[in-house]
Formats: sequence, C-alpha cells, structure tokens
Amino acid sequence: MTYLFKIIFYLSPRAQSRGFVLFCLFLFSFKSFASVILIPMDAEGQENHLKAYGITYWVLTKQQKVQWLLNYRGGSFLLPDGESIRKECQIRGVSFEVISDAQAESILDEISSPSQNQEAVILEKAPKIAVYSPKGNQPWDDAVTMVLTYAEIPYVTVYDEEVLDNKLALYDWLHLHHEDFTGQYGKFYGVYRAAPWYIEAKTEAEALAQKLGYSKVSEEKRAVALKIRNYVIGGGFMFAMCSATDSFDIALAAEGVDICEPMFDGDPSDANYQGKLDFSRTFAFSNFVLERNPLRYEFSSIDMTNKRRNVPKESDYFSLMEFSAKWDPIPTMLTQNHTALVKGFMGQTTAFTRSEVKPTVMILGENKLNGEARYIHGIKGKGFFTFYGGHDPEDYQHRVGDPKTELELHPTSPGYRLILNNVLFPAARKKKQKT
Repeated sequence: MTYLFKIIFYLSPRAQSRGFVLFCLFLFSFKSFASVILIPMDAEGQENHLKAYGITYWVLTKQQKVQWLLNYRGGSFLLPDGESIRKECQIRGVSFEVISDAQAESILDEISSPSQNQEAVILEKAPKIAVYSPKGNQPWDDAVTMVLTYAEIPYVTVYDEEVLDNKLALYDWLHLHHEDFTGQYGKFYGVYRAAPWYIEAKTEAEALAQKLGYSKVSEEKRAVALKIRNYVIGGGFMFAMCSATDSFDIALAAEGVDICEPMFDGDPSDANYQGKLDFSRTFAFSNFVLERNPLRYEFSSIDMTNKRRNVPKESDYFSLMEFSAKWDPIPTMLTQNHTALVKGFMGQTTAFTRSEVKPTVMILGENKLNGEARYIHGIKGKGFFTFYGGHDPEDYQHRVGDPKTELELHPTSPGYRLILNNVLFPAARKKKQKT
C-alpha cells in the first residue's frame, strides 16, 4: 500500500485525484475481504458446544489469541480466520460463521456499549492442565476427564507422588477427581466393605501411604490437601467436583486432628474432634458438622444429598446467577451458557448447604427453593478455586458400576459447559476485578 501511495504522489494533480479514489477503493476492498471466524455458542447457532471449547483451546496452542464474547450469543468465540481453522471446525462438527473485519468491529462496538451487559475478554495462552486422579482410573470415571477427552483438550494425570514432589507448579489448572481427602475411603465402608474393589483400593492406598513415608492414609491425604492448598495460594486454578469438594475442606479443617474411626486407620478418633475443627483453614465452607457414623455414606452436613426429598428428578434444576460482564468478568466467564437453567444431577456430594458456604465465596449456581448452592467460586491467596456439586451432568444418579456417559449424545450439554468454562478461564488476560 505504501508503494501505491508513492506512485500516486508522482502523478499529475488530476491523476492524483483519480489515484486517490482508487487507493481508497483498494483499502475499502481490502477491509471488506479481510475476515475472522465467529463460533456462536447460543442454542440455535451451535451444534456442538463442547467441541467448540476444544477448537478454541487448539487455536490457543497455535500461539494465536481468541476473544471470548461474554453474554454475546451464549458466550461466543472470535477467532482469527484461516483455512486450517475452518477445516478443523468442519472435522470436529463445530458450527462457525466467517464474518468480515467490519462485521467483527461492529459486534465489538455493540459489546463495548455501557448499555450492554457484555464484554470481550482476550484469551492469550492455552493453560497446562493436570487432573489429580488414581493412575488406574479410566477417562469415563470422571466427568472432567470425560469432557476433556471428548473436546480433544490434552491433560496430564497426576496423583499423590507428583503432588508431594511439588510437581503442581508445572501446571496452570488442576482438577480434583472424586477423591476422599479425609482417609475414610469414600465412606463406602457401610455397603461395600466386602466388595473386592473396595478391599483392593484400600490395600493400594495403604501401600502408597507407607511408600511415601506416612503411617496412615488419612495423614498422607491431608499432606496432599495441604500441597494443593499451597498451589492455589501461590496462583493456581483448582476445580473440584462431587466428594473432592467437601472432603478437601474437611481435611484442611481437621489438620492435626484424628477424625477417622478404627476401621479406616486402625486407631480411635480423637475425643470431641468436632470441637477441634479450624474453619479458618478451609476454602469454601464453615460451621459444618462431621458425620460420625462410619456406616453412613456421608462426610458432613455440607452435602445436601439427603436433604433433597422435596426435589423430584423431573423438576431438579438449578439457576445460574447473572453478573456484570464489565465489572465482574470472572464469574461471568464461569457462568457462560446457552441457558440460565441447568438440570441437576446427583453425586456423593450433590450440592452444598447454602448457610455453610462462607460469605466471601461467590454462588454461581443455586437451587434457591431448597437452600442449596450447586456451583461456587472463590479466591484463595493469588489463586482461584471452583467447586461443582454432583458426579456427572448427564447421568442423574450415577452408581458404582454404571456404564459411562456417551458425550456424543450430549454435545450441547449445559452442565458440561460449566466445566469447560473453568478450563478456559486461566487463559484469560488478567484484568483487575472491580468488586
């Protein structure tokens, strides 16, 4: 374009005038033909919401930036145009629209208006993802590993040895598999203590604890929980579901206190251990009461599973909270969806007693009628954590031995979208939160 302008400069005045018009037409034509890719995330425009996150992550791995259009058509993505990206969208079955630069600028202008509860957030770098999970687990044992696999987002599996060896510093985002950090083997004792898989899992956990220098599994798991706590405080992003949520906080509150009965660790629990809990150490919960009965499949009063008799399956939904996209981009990112009403699902820890959630923790999703929080988020030190109740968003009451969920049948799942919002969250350019 500079060369063309120099040619115009050396022409006669009349020719210059004509040349300038041609130059302007050239610029207009160039601008019109330049294009970007819009991946819509509304219900009508997208056929595979889950794989759309995978495309976005894939583009980030190519050192290309993406704009996340919060509250615009369900939280759409604006990608650089390219034949390879178009092809990848087609291969993965992701709906996309090719729009001109002028159209993209018009959308961004609309989003920037103070009258719109929308914001454009720049995603800069694909986060390195780790999943804390026993090595023998299959991807379908956990909703997060299942959706990461389906969305084609790579992750690394870590467990106690890596955590205690300070390997978490290598990763930006950590998911906690449905773990029991209290050393009570998931409280499965009452029903499954004679089952071969339970006996084998208990034996393996005890052997690993001894290998790592601990006399009891409860002590080793607490040491792991403390390492994860430090990871978050140091700036990490941690996401947990089901029993990993409340058992993690219980382990932190019970530091230095024996809350396990003899069938779990071989010796009696501390007298009055409830009164020795320190709630100032927890991430999300306080003033909860531990379940003392080893035969009961429950950790504490945090969980709402047995308090949901008035919530039938047909009407079990929770609503996502609405936040100001411009003032509170973090909770807005985490609640992006094509619906504000998400169907509920059960788990060992299904939902959280709202009155036991700390006031400093944000409620992102709730069943208000039943007084339960389903999806919560908070800040700890320099890092962030998100707790999501339930086991599998597309398997209402998952039980031991049930077949895996086929996500090919649920490519637009709102419940699974919430997980993937958290996966992309660390990629966002840091922006100071107003509230």
